[in-house]
Amino acid sequence: MKESPQELGDLLTSVTKRCEAAGQSHILAHISDDAISEEDKLSFLKSVEEIPLEKLSDFLKSALEEEEKLKNFDPANVSAEEQIEPFSGKSASTATTDAAQIESLTESHKVGMDAVQNGQVAALLLAGGQGTRLGFDGPKGMYDIGLPSGKTLFEFMAERIKKLGQLSGKGDKAIPFYIMTSPLNHKVTTEYFAKHDNFGIDVIFFPQGTLPALTPEGKMILETQTSIAVAPDGNGGIYPAMVKHGIISDMKSRGIKYIHAFGVDNALVKPADPTFVGYCIHSNADCGNKVLWKTSPGEKVGVVASKGGKPCIVEYSDISKEMSERRGEDGRLVFGAGNICNHFYTVDFLENVVVPNLGNMYHVARKKIPYYDTEKKETVKPTANNGIKLESFIFDVFPLSVKMAVLDVERKDEFAPVKNPPGTDSDSPDTARMLFSNVAKDWLTKAGATLVGDTKSDLCEVHPLTSYNGEGLEQWKGKTVNCPFTV
Repeated sequence: MKESPQELGDLLTSVTKRCEAAGQSHILAHISDDAISEEDKLSFLKSVEEIPLEKLSDFLKSALEEEEKLKNFDPANVSAEEQIEPFSGKSASTATTDAAQIESLTESHKVGMDAVQNGQVAALLLAGGQGTRLGFDGPKGMYDIGLPSGKTLFEFMAERIKKLGQLSGKGDKAIPFYIMTSPLNHKVTTEYFAKHDNFGIDVIFFPQGTLPALTPEGKMILETQTSIAVAPDGNGGIYPAMVKHGIISDMKSRGIKYIHAFGVDNALVKPADPTFVGYCIHSNADCGNKVLWKTSPGEKVGVVASKGGKPCIVEYSDISKEMSERRGEDGRLVFGAGNICNHFYTVDFLENVVVPNLGNMYHVARKKIPYYDTEKKETVKPTANNGIKLESFIFDVFPLSVKMAVLDVERKDEFAPVKNPPGTDSDSPDTARMLFSNVAKDWLTKAGATLVGDTKSDLCEVHPLTSYNGEGLEQWKGKTVNCPFTV
């Protein structure tokens, strides 16, 4: 249906007023051009209407201040409030041999399962990424790592959620699965899930937000006469996106109290992991982080630490060589709790602590931003950085936590990253497939099976609907299993 001139005029008046107040009137320079259709004008004005014009200057000011602070940062010479210390909060390890801690984690698992049974747990996936680095044209979650089943990353996660619901006794849809897409892959992702009937579970989609690219002076950049240059607002954009799309309200209406959030590129992730969720609940934590201990001081991964007495993630480049090599009495690296984007939150923490503090969490990323050249009347791709993209990270909220819990898990059991192209030595579909296969072999061995044949095969598979975490495989006790196998 064609929009009326009245609608266009009313919207133009409203947007003009807001742009003038925010010092962004320049973006309307072409709106009166008769060569531009009314449909394009209306679409442009509607896109501007969605932008938080009134907040952009504050977002940029805070981000530039942080950039300046980081530029002058010296790990060897910092004030007391910026002093980086080892994380001193609640922590535990699934690799422990301590009887008391093993008993505590067993109790944590029960607490987590009780929460699932009571309908209090949700899984939250960050799935905005594309498979570009993998050589795959589509959402990363739709990637097949080459196991015999041909299952995608999305399918593995959905089926683990389904299995956990079954184990809880509350059925396939016991755990709602919230998926944050991006504007780039939202349509393809939702169509993929619809094609598979959401794999039989309860799935809720919402897109990540974008923010306009800015000049260093804070002016929005026109990419064409009727479009603003925009970019995704980082994985920390999950918080404002949850507010915008009513996700927190939806969770509350369902009785959800606890959220397990994780990234899409881990083939071994355990969605709504009852041990992790239960451990955080048992610890009375408002926020939690599942980590892998660093294998060496030089491993380039951010770590959980404390800055000014508050929990945070410190990038490897921000700690000194001495700090990175420091070891405790147990021989482990003191700054070793490697961040893998695997987090726990209470809904109360997000609603009452995180949401009111969203405005101060953006960082500067200086980029080459295509812009509309008025004289040439065309879009120009610059050869040098000319603009700023504002982005935030999911862990930026950690310093707001008053009681954070950290659970260290074993790499071989829970981390099979899929980031690099096939054939790459690390974090590739090949390495992920081998790690997945090794877990399957380990589960059957622990169940009492004897493995024969090609025991080094990377094509061994225990389907998620068969077992969530190695349980339910008793029938294989005393049996000989030829590798590769599918169970």
